Amino acid sequence: MGVQLLVLEVLCRVSGLGTIGWLTGCVFAVATWAVLTVALRRTWTTSFGPANRVTLARTILVGGVTALVADSFGRPVPVTVLIAFAAVALVLDAVDGQVARRTKTATPLGARFDMEVDAFLILVLCVHVAIPLGVWVLSIGLMRYAFVAASWVLPWLRGDLPHSMARKTVAALQGVVLVVAGAGILPRASAATAVAVALGLLVWSFGRDVAWLWRSGKAADGTPETVVPERAAVALAVTSRRAGPDR
Repeated sequence: MGVQLLVLEVLCRVSGLGTIGWLTGCVFAVATWAVLTVALRRTWTTSFGPANRVTLARTILVGGVTALVADSFGRPVPVTVLIAFAAVALVLDAVDGQVARRTKTATPLGARFDMEVDAFLILVLCVHVAIPLGVWVLSIGLMRYAFVAASWVLPWLRGDLPHSMARKTVAALQGVVLVVAGAGILPRASAATAVAVALGLLVWSFGRDVAWLWRSGKAADGTPETVVPERAAVALAVTSRRAGPDR
């Protein structure tokens, strides 16, 4: 929390972060601390681990992005800083899994932590991009949460999925496209087209996985294995589920 507050203070001094952004960033920091504290106690984890520390660094960057996006509703914000934070967070997504595997510290908690950070970053980027392109962009960030909500009603959606490079590629593409569209370097029509293509690929990826889970559920006589779904947002998952935890 201390580092998150320090980042918010730097944003205040460098980019003029307003009250709304500051409060949003503080709420994000407190919520992250509370959720992690509960998760660590429930899993009886004695060491946070190097990979989780990388993910925590990404979380702090996502907090900065969240604060800037919230502030953008009331005043112009430095898009360069926002996109830089988001881009570094996306790049580090490829680092924490590698660290976990090389240090042999992969845990279900780490995989879930990584997934939730990815998903939230994609959702926040969707909010940023939706301002110029329209609310339809939010469907990218909300799709993973809608899938999780549906799994509460339809248990067969909680089945495990086989490894799929296509799924991971589509998930990674969402973050890249949203960052490019949010940077404002493309004409509005081109940005809208790129985001629409990314959304179409995401719908295809989810649809394919849902069909696979449905067929598996029928093959198991309606009693599929109930494994917690793991859709990660960039490679990033936010928006896509993994066949198994990377960490």
